[in-house]
Amino acid sequence: MELSYQGLADRAGWEAANVRLPKFDWKEMAAETEKAPVWVHFGAGNIFRGFIAALQQRLLDEGLAKSGIIAAETFDYDIIDKIYTPHDSMTLMVSLKPDGSTDKEVIASIAKGVKANTADAAQWAQLVAAFESPSLQMASFTITEKGYALYTPSGDLLPVVAEDMKSSPDKARHAMSVVAALLLKRFEAGAAPVAVVSMDNCSHNGEKLRASVLAVAHAWKENGIVGGDFLAYIEDEKRVAFPWSMIDKITPRPAEAIEKQLGELGIGSMAPVVTSKNTFIAPFVNAEVPQYLVVEDTFPNGRPPLEKAGVYFGDRTTVNQSETMKVTTCLNPLHTAMSVYGCMLGYTRIWKEMEDEDIVALIKRLGYQEGLPVVVDPKILSPKAFIDEVVGQRFPNPFMPDAPQRIATDTSQKVGIRFGETIKSYLKTGRDINTLVSIPLALAGWLRYLLGVDDNLEPMEVSSDPLKDELQGKLAGVKAGDPTTYHGELREILSNASIFGTDLVAAGLADKIEQMFVEELAGPGAVRATLHKHLS
Repeated sequence: MELSYQGLADRAGWEAANVRLPKFDWKEMAAETEKAPVWVHFGAGNIFRGFIAALQQRLLDEGLAKSGIIAAETFDYDIIDKIYTPHDSMTLMVSLKPDGSTDKEVIASIAKGVKANTADAAQWAQLVAAFESPSLQMASFTITEKGYALYTPSGDLLPVVAEDMKSSPDKARHAMSVVAALLLKRFEAGAAPVAVVSMDNCSHNGEKLRASVLAVAHAWKENGIVGGDFLAYIEDEKRVAFPWSMIDKITPRPAEAIEKQLGELGIGSMAPVVTSKNTFIAPFVNAEVPQYLVVEDTFPNGRPPLEKAGVYFGDRTTVNQSETMKVTTCLNPLHTAMSVYGCMLGYTRIWKEMEDEDIVALIKRLGYQEGLPVVVDPKILSPKAFIDEVVGQRFPNPFMPDAPQRIATDTSQKVGIRFGETIKSYLKTGRDINTLVSIPLALAGWLRYLLGVDDNLEPMEVSSDPLKDELQGKLAGVKAGDPTTYHGELREILSNASIFGTDLVAAGLADKIEQMFVEELAGPGAVRATLHKHLS
């Protein structure tokens, strides 16, 4: 069996392999999309294919939509040539369940994959046609947070952006310039309204997207390339809206075990490819079952009824609160706490850590006892149920090959949000900050981890972090295995509000963190002993 329109003719074979098939005709959907496009999505990778495209499939299956999605790739054009075109833009979605079983479904809601490349006249014309169509309701994005960035870390414009700002929009190359150019085409074709929706996993994503598109448009205006009427159009959120969203679903790289399983079922041509841009991608997507998408309901040209596919809609405050709930209480703090301890205790998989009673006790206390009393509750999602799912289904899933070493990357950039917000909430509401145990353990553990020595006192690689060298320099005299080498080195670090979101010395939490840190220096097994002592 082959994954394509022609290949789906063997319905009996697919059904014998327990693969769910679309209830609509792909060619008819593609023709309807060509005639009256509704949705263009930028970023043709796995989170789109395995989650967002599946939402539209629900609507197509139920007869609630006729048009599919046009997928536009802004970065890696090989994805279109090697993954979309050979399979008629279809994806085999494999849902990974915690009990080790899988659900399989052919996702056929993508009408076509297009390269968002102004240098390819035929491909560009297809996108322009979609944006000129009054029927277009939304353009959505999963291009990662760096896809919106116009500046280098030092604050200079990226060279490609600087060139775009001086050139014709028809020669745009950066993703944000491409989007601005397409909105210009829509403006010139009658200025129909549209929603431009970031679905990337970053806070205030709609704000980031809008700021970048407007920056390009303003530069074009200053350089005499566009008029003020175009600026007025894209700055008017009644005509061009930039809704915020919160998304949550883990889609790891294609697993060899899944490829083998699909081959044994008689499904051919499932091998992953590595593109010229080093993207590792396959005709199938494997991902966890839990998924969340909360979107600000601001769509000036209407929208598909995605609430019927499980999307939550609300106002901007609701979206922001959902993101805050996830990032400061219900998911991200637990991930970071277990990752630094997992590294020191020799784990290489998150799911294996969930068999460790001390680590489970650490994150359960962190979420339920310390986080929930001050959680930001968005009302449309239950914070407790979210943690229940994280601890009971998501982290223990043996199919999810995530590593604590990956999660521990850039921790200095995360602790202020993931732990600092809860600490500030305790201070603001007058709660006794010294009742906290898991948060000081997490912070002490991170600082102990920075010593680059595991719990057996063996050298251990510390994941990349922009403050790694600076912080390790401040801790240079401290030796794991010898508590007498500690002479208050943490005080300066813990007082840095730019790292922790607040001055932990002034807040009164530094003494407890120091005590735990020193205990973890005691010798081989001291990290484990400290965790066990404080969580028993």
